[in-house]
Amino acid sequence: MTDTTAPRTAAADDDAQAISELRRLHATQRRAFLTDPYPSVSERKSHLAALAHMVLSHRDEIRAAMSADFGVHPPLFTDLVEVLGFAGRAQYAAKELDVWMADGERHADPTLFGTATATVRYQPKGVIGLIVPWNFPFDLALGPLTEMLAAGNRVVIKPSEEAPACAELLHRMVTGAFDEDRVAVSVGGVGLARHFPAVAWDHLLFTGSPRIGREVARAAATNLTPLTLELGGKCPALLDTDSVDADTVRQVIGTKLVKNGQMCISVDHVLVPRTLLDAFVAHAQAHIAKALPDYASGPDCTGLITGRHLRRITAMVEQARDAGARILTLGGPGDPATRRLPLTLVIDPPAGLRLMEEEIFGPVLPVIGYDDLTDALTELNAGPRPLALYVFSKNPAVAEHVLRHTTSGGACVNVCAVHGALPALAFGGVGHSGYGRHHGVEGFREFSNPRGVVVRGTGDLTEVFLPPYTSAAQSVVQAAFHPAGPERDAPAP
Repeated sequence: MTDTTAPRTAAADDDAQAISELRRLHATQRRAFLTDPYPSVSERKSHLAALAHMVLSHRDEIRAAMSADFGVHPPLFTDLVEVLGFAGRAQYAAKELDVWMADGERHADPTLFGTATATVRYQPKGVIGLIVPWNFPFDLALGPLTEMLAAGNRVVIKPSEEAPACAELLHRMVTGAFDEDRVAVSVGGVGLARHFPAVAWDHLLFTGSPRIGREVARAAATNLTPLTLELGGKCPALLDTDSVDADTVRQVIGTKLVKNGQMCISVDHVLVPRTLLDAFVAHAQAHIAKALPDYASGPDCTGLITGRHLRRITAMVEQARDAGARILTLGGPGDPATRRLPLTLVIDPPAGLRLMEEEIFGPVLPVIGYDDLTDALTELNAGPRPLALYVFSKNPAVAEHVLRHTTSGGACVNVCAVHGALPALAFGGVGHSGYGRHHGVEGFREFSNPRGVVVRGTGDLTEVFLPPYTSAAQSVVQAAFHPAGPERDAPAP
């Protein structure tokens, strides 16, 4: 008889060991932070340079790890995002760091405060926890790490257990580039993942689904840990009547095919004028037939991360088919052995389907007709606020109208997802799609404590706030309620 308890015992032992190691790393970084709580600008720049060099020098291994975890992952896309995109972000942060770290001067009324100075000083928060998803295992680990290190913090990274090859490589890369009291990687399974947000971090960043985000928030609340949550969401593309053309459809379809839909700012669904639904479909068919006829079995199609994710996407499509939705499959038959699926268009699906309620995170694109722009905006605003919104219109006034009458974490006009590639532009969600920001100066400030500091000068009246409250305090109050000067003495009109 097989001992079915053995794997569970081994897994529990592994989790216990990983949790013990996490606690050790957290304590080590806490001690180091208390010893050196404010790294100099030169130290921070050296950390950013080490980060960029680390990634660039492991390019081939990153490519191999991505392919190992996804079955198939386009090497050039790995270079563009997981290697070069991140390196550019680190270089940008180093270039801007002197400006970011400068004290922000604030006004102090000289009548009351004399020559005192008031400034906001951006102080490192301390030890930060970083929970990384499986879909961009290097970019979403090392990208936010850029602003965390720029802000002077120490960081423990928890990579996803769904991408084990990438997790092990990240651990080896970081261990070779940084002392563990500065940056460390904590590798483990589900037990470690559940324990991680309950640690008393000085800040915690989680990227993942809203469902798990709620669990993370509940666990972090025990320690009142400040959070940045990036939770994805059903990001829509809205096409105006003048923009259902080959260029627009190529943008929408192309973005959907990035990582085969496994991207938090992918186009989840597209809203198209009802009279132009057939035109949209025709443009999509023409684009795939010309540029990607064998997409689902070719090298540019990323495999779904696990068999469980493959079955989930397949079940969504089958539910829509059973409900009588019009379904078109583009790009070949796919390859189950490498978990690759073709692009599936679902035309005007009925409400209540899983693909209409859940973030799809795969190569399925609902194409939804609308009758007029007001109806489309009502449809958008009826659901949770998405991580991103994409509007296509050749009329700037229409595009601006859509932006002003919707809310999303980020937005693009006549393009998709580019806002997530700009290192200078704040990135994050709103409401259901998360809160907080990373990238650029907003990321630096997210992971900093904006400490208000007053340095007393001379000639102030601060004593009037202290008891006993004498004639000096009375004079200040009297001057506020009955100011002297031309305004007081001016005759009535």
